[in-house]
Amino acid sequence: MANLGDVFGAASAVVKGMGVTLKEMMSPTVTENYPDEPAKLQERYRGVHELQRDENGMEKCVACFLCAAACPANCIYIEAAENTEQVRISGGERYAKVYNIDYNRCIFCGFCVEACPTDAITHGHGFEIASYNTSTLIYRKEDMLVKIPEGAKPPVISEWAEPSAH
Repeated sequence: MANLGDVFGAASAVVKGMGVTLKEMMSPTVTENYPDEPAKLQERYRGVHELQRDENGMEKCVACFLCAAACPANCIYIEAAENTEQVRISGGERYAKVYNIDYNRCIFCGFCVEACPTDAITHGHGFEIASYNTSTLIYRKEDMLVKIPEGAKPPVISEWAEPSAH
């Protein structure tokens, strides 16, 4: 036969659970009208990556390859190029000539953001990247770069610069 204390303990647990249920039933329903209104995302949401610029409009990425090394999905591809007097893209000695992220493979873990010493790559709030064509899920540097801040000059690319060989 069951102990009387066990019976009362089980009954009080059921009453507590029903109290929580009734309290939630009486609270107002929160509905997001997503396609009609923009989604409300938390500040820490990990969306599509953004490549940041400094206050002068130059790219922060110095092509150190730490983000690609930290990526467990191996979805970041970088090709580095040297900054010269005629072509100055970033503040460092090098810049990322090619910077691709394959979102077919990306798991949005944030390791690349944590590994970046210059805070060049961050997570934005973009989330609408679904596609029927997987080739559109490879984002290039031009797709991820943020706009040049107002009042800043674009990076220096002199007309005397030598064309790069592909």
